[in-house]
Amino acid sequence: MELSEFIRDVPDFPKPGIGFKDITPLLMNADAMREAVRQFLERLEGQEIHKVVGIESRGFFFATLLAEHLRAGFVPIRKPGKLPYDTRREAYELEYGTDSLEVHVDAIEKGDRVLIHDDVLATGGTAAAAVRLIEAMGGEVVQVNFLMELSFLNGRSKLSGQEVVSLLQY
Repeated sequence: MELSEFIRDVPDFPKPGIGFKDITPLLMNADAMREAVRQFLERLEGQEIHKVVGIESRGFFFATLLAEHLRAGFVPIRKPGKLPYDTRREAYELEYGTDSLEVHVDAIEKGDRVLIHDDVLATGGTAAAAVRLIEAMGGEVVQVNFLMELSFLNGRSKLSGQEVVSLLQY
């Protein structure tokens, strides 16, 4: 099964000149979702994972499925102000300004082996901030994986030293 057949190109979204890669058709197809999960799990074979971190919000879809298959806990990383308990925050650079991610202070324990998942690797800033958060809490990042990667944006360079897996490259 070719997963790329289930990615819809949406021109000029969210603003003119941007070509958005929509994963909704893949999510609507049970066979395509199962195949994506199978491919992720194949690339994690033999790894012990304690927690799967999903980055808000499209990263939650596959992170929860992977956590269930790996018999691991799921941890959401969200934009500021979205989590109800005490949080730890990490800022990261955007093209024009900064943004932040937060995680509950008790979500990662020292020594936890962690898989980080998001839907797309673009410039790498969000994923790199997630790695810093996990490591600052004492977790060990085993892999950072993505459904797709926009290779022309060179986001992988911000994740040097990490095992990076993306199922589709554009």
